[in-house]
Amino acid sequence: MKRFLGVILLFIGLGAQAQFTDPKAKMFDPVKWSFSSEKLNDKESNLVITAKIDKGWHLYSQFIEDGGPIPTSFKFQPSADYKLIGKVSESPKAVTAFDKNFNMEIAWHQDQVVFKQRVSLNVPKTKVKGVLEFMVCDDQRCLPPAELEFGIDLAAASAMAGTAGSKAATDSSQLAALPADTASANVESMSPAVAVVPQNDASGSLWAIFIAGFIGGLAAFFMPCIYPMIPMTVSFFTKQSGSRAKGIRSAAIYGLSIIVIYVALGLLITLIFGASALNEAASSALFNLLFFVVLVIFGISFLGAFEITLPSSLVNKMDEKSNQSGIMGLFFMAFTLALVSFSCTGPIIGTLLVDAVSKGSYLGPATGMLGFSAALAIPFTLFAVFPSWLKEMPKSGGWLNTVKVSLGFLEIALAFKFLSNVDLAYHWGILNRDVFLIIWIVVFGLWALYLLGKIRLSHDSEINFLSLPRLFFSMFILGFTLYMIPGLWGAPLKAISAWLPPQVTQEFDLYSNAGPAAVKSPETSGKKYAGLFHAPHGLDAFYDYEQGLAYAKSVNKPVLIDFTGWSCTNCRKMEASVWPDKEVLRRLKENYVLISLYVDDKTELAEEEKYVSTFSGKKIKSIGQKWSDFQASKFGTNSQPYYVIADHEGNVLVPPQAFDLDIQNYVKFLDSGKSAFNSKER
Repeated sequence: MKRFLGVILLFIGLGAQAQFTDPKAKMFDPVKWSFSSEKLNDKESNLVITAKIDKGWHLYSQFIEDGGPIPTSFKFQPSADYKLIGKVSESPKAVTAFDKNFNMEIAWHQDQVVFKQRVSLNVPKTKVKGVLEFMVCDDQRCLPPAELEFGIDLAAASAMAGTAGSKAATDSSQLAALPADTASANVESMSPAVAVVPQNDASGSLWAIFIAGFIGGLAAFFMPCIYPMIPMTVSFFTKQSGSRAKGIRSAAIYGLSIIVIYVALGLLITLIFGASALNEAASSALFNLLFFVVLVIFGISFLGAFEITLPSSLVNKMDEKSNQSGIMGLFFMAFTLALVSFSCTGPIIGTLLVDAVSKGSYLGPATGMLGFSAALAIPFTLFAVFPSWLKEMPKSGGWLNTVKVSLGFLEIALAFKFLSNVDLAYHWGILNRDVFLIIWIVVFGLWALYLLGKIRLSHDSEINFLSLPRLFFSMFILGFTLYMIPGLWGAPLKAISAWLPPQVTQEFDLYSNAGPAAVKSPETSGKKYAGLFHAPHGLDAFYDYEQGLAYAKSVNKPVLIDFTGWSCTNCRKMEASVWPDKEVLRRLKENYVLISLYVDDKTELAEEEKYVSTFSGKKIKSIGQKWSDFQASKFGTNSQPYYVIADHEGNVLVPPQAFDLDIQNYVKFLDSGKSAFNSKER
């Protein structure tokens, strides 16, 4: 399926302009590709695709979660001549690091990487054709994603005399057999092209996963299935061990056993599904929908509709083994706690694992479980060391059920983020910003009413008065609910904007008039691509260069060409921080004709509009590729955002601007462009 959000260059410093002026410069082809085959047996071979990467550059792995740079991917042309076995592997293992620009862990390769795809032949001889899509960056800039068509000859044993066990490297004859538009660029070229990926605003940081797990563990600690067991468990350690020192040792072993059990669960998830499956889950519509359903079920369980329990036979068996003496007895005692408390901890654990899996991190599940189990184990150990603290613990009561129900409301709210990911990535248009906010306002509003005692569930005890913690927490939830309400009319809600669908999906927007239903001025009706793109803050933009120039000539105004992208973070920052300024917005509306060109849109061009670029030699098939090629060939840059002020013929009037949050600088930029245009017209 097509992916929704395009990835454009974000690794540029404030105000930096990642320019290139010579299309044959070294930075245009930092990756050299070669293709070969590797025979495995009579019918099976490996397709071997090798990338040699120039020093200072890195090629992204296949396994990158949504919202980040474009991952390397392979699309093989279906054929009855062969069958693909498994998926493409890559070696060596990618380097992984946290990138603050994308707020996620990103995996890439340096120097060289080899991709292999196993193939089974159904005929004596064939050619496997496909398209390779990839993206490369250095420490300061990225080149737009590129597509490369390839063909690799394969032959069965009877047709491979003298080549068994060797690699048949792709030579010039293979390249010549490729389509003409591909052969001209081929493996020696890294020209601008564009691909898109869906959004996913979750962090890939293992620290973030650990902290989320720890918070989940603290929440589980105050659940009805665990909290009342603390005094009994600690008393067992202090009384049965015979001495305080032995009691502390037993508690420490018990706590360590809890950590081992839950971390083992996280590792088991990874071993069962594998790292590649976890990464695929991060970008899969099916998995995101499954996560949504799972979290809703967990939330309803916490609200009291039913309990998720494990078979009693398993619990009894573990309880019997906990009677053993020594370390094993303590281990099975911890195991029994995990099983008995599953009705309370299961939904929390499930939520944490879903979150970790959605990030596509190999160590994510184990890291999440480490945080969760640590939060559970530490209190048991501390209370054993300082038993007098037990007297200060609040007594068990109805407030424990309140904690459980509160987590139910929270899980239901979080579930809709996964549904939103799918909706945005695949253009369903179901869960726009308005609908998402309505759902959250209802969920958090009901949560606040529940805490205030205005709503009671069937298993709740009667509330005679509100405790101060409950009152203050209800005030916080109610305040958050009220904070979201202006968002229904288009307020930006900056504190939670990362969790919400984009502003352009807002149906009713009094704030910026940027929603799809925004009224278009009559003089610009019939704009090309107007159904696909929408400018922020009520700006009336064109999305086709030639059409924008023609309109600018008719109204005698200069044009502001805005090279942007769906997931260009710096573009959104400029639109949210600089463009709303009243002086900037007035100039954009009154002095210029805005032409916004999305360099990463995947919408296919009409057949008569497709062409082979004279600049890159690539076949331009989509809107994004068209504007990316145009930006690179005419203005010598491939970074976004990039703002160009030009006259009616497209001649640049003043030096273009890139990402810069200085509002006064942008005002001066617009004023200088207007002055240059007026001077030229005289």
